Amino acid sequence: MSQNFGKLMKQAQQMQAKMLEMQEELEKRTVEASSGGGMVTAVVNGKFELESLKIERDVVSPDDVEMLQDLVIAAVNEGIRKAQEMTREEMAKVTGGMNIPGLM
Repeated sequence: MSQNFGKLMKQAQQMQAKMLEMQEELEKRTVEASSGGGMVTAVVNGKFELESLKIERDVVSPDDVEMLQDLVIAAVNEGIRKAQEMTREEMAKVTGGMNIPGLM
């Protein structure tokens, strides 16, 4: 029985190492999302941080700041959603689809 437990522990350690490696790789990857037909574009990394934000001149109007704010929020939120999905998909490859609490 202790032999099986040792084997299980070794497998768990290997999975943990693979997950850490994948997490480091994902932190370097980015996703891009836009809103307003490409008027606002956000780039988010695998750490769910906004790396860049591009706003086309045509959408900047002092008379409609609220629209610009909405477009920025929409692009950033979509970027974060895409980064979360990328992370979920890649981690599922490592975990074999197991749902591990606290992972995502």
